[in-house]
Amino acid sequence: MQYQRSSQLFAQAEQVIPGGVNSPVRAFKGVGGTPIFVSKAKGAYLYDEDGNRLIDYINSWGPMLLGHAYEPVISAIKERADRGTSFGMPTELETQIAALAISMVPNIDKIRFVNSGTEACMSAIRLARGFTKRDKIIKFAGCYHGHSDSFLIQAGSGASTFGTPNSPGVTQGTAKDTLLAQYNNLQNVQQLLEANPNEVAAIIVEPVAGNMGCVPPLEGFLEGLRDLCTAHGTLLIFDEVMTGFRLAKGGVQERMQIAADIVCFGKVIGGGLPVGAFAARNEIMNYLAPVGPVYQAGTLSGNPLAMAAGYAMLQAINDDATLFERLDAKTAYLHEGMDQVLKASGIDYTINRLGSMISVHFDARPVIDFDSAKNGDNERFKKFFHGLLQEGVYIAPSAYETWFITDALTYEDLDFTIAAVAKVIKSL
Repeated sequence: MQYQRSSQLFAQAEQVIPGGVNSPVRAFKGVGGTPIFVSKAKGAYLYDEDGNRLIDYINSWGPMLLGHAYEPVISAIKERADRGTSFGMPTELETQIAALAISMVPNIDKIRFVNSGTEACMSAIRLARGFTKRDKIIKFAGCYHGHSDSFLIQAGSGASTFGTPNSPGVTQGTAKDTLLAQYNNLQNVQQLLEANPNEVAAIIVEPVAGNMGCVPPLEGFLEGLRDLCTAHGTLLIFDEVMTGFRLAKGGVQERMQIAADIVCFGKVIGGGLPVGAFAARNEIMNYLAPVGPVYQAGTLSGNPLAMAAGYAMLQAINDDATLFERLDAKTAYLHEGMDQVLKASGIDYTINRLGSMISVHFDARPVIDFDSAKNGDNERFKKFFHGLLQEGVYIAPSAYETWFITDALTYEDLDFTIAAVAKVIKSL
């Protein structure tokens, strides 16, 4: 494939945008080469500025659960745009999508909409601190909750790709209130709680990690976090920006039958537009302004275009009784096909999967946390990425990212992908 137009556009972008991109992982620093500039997308496919068609396995990093340019979502956006794009005043649609989301997700009574997953997680932490009157939080190495200062302590995903998990600009004062735990290690969490009695406001976790590749929770891990939080008066925050409305209608809380105290959303809940949200039971959410003392605000929160897109997306998910069965089946099919190819090659590998999230790690040992994710052969991953790109398959340009499956993928697409993997692996 030729990428002349993309290369030209990237050179132009570098002159006016830091690194030529508005989110670092897009720059291909983790895999080398020049990023692909997209012209349009439809269903399971991206079409770049050079006219190439690519089967898409990142799907805007998760929200395109039903495919790009999904007609009900596009129609809803167009209809709302004709009536105005922003008011800074309440609309009925905000109440409608809030009621729908609450009906789909267990253990929440109220929800507040913001503009991104980062903002949702940042606000959830502030709310937890205000509610518990404690300062410290526990997060897990390799889990990414956005670029708020509190979270850039051993963050995964893009931060890991660049080898700068502790970002300059994060003060020591902020860092001291963020305690770092090892994912899937309950003993480590218990030690931190016991060493900081009555000081930890919340534990925030990706219940299925997606920013060190796909790393599912080990059996008993989430249940153990719930028990530890209950015992220590600490709130359990599920960052379901990736998993919410993707792994089940009610996200991980529904799929694994574990109750969080605060849940953060993004991606799917916006139908592809910039939306985040956080939700909890009444006693916690009523601590928010204007009814409570914890301040949080946003001029564009509840933007009508974003609410229209999100409402159309959630309605489609809520009305489709077999959606998650289809998504799980397609992801399992891809897993089995790649497993056969990789096993026959003799290359060391591990495939992690849960629901419609999946990733390939070039290491034979189990990948259960950030340290084990870092053991993968990243040089081999770079060649794997570029090989698939040449075959017309687009995966995340980082070894530290999950792939996202969309229902728009056909089994023909999956067979094409498996064949492409076989061809690329043979070249490795």
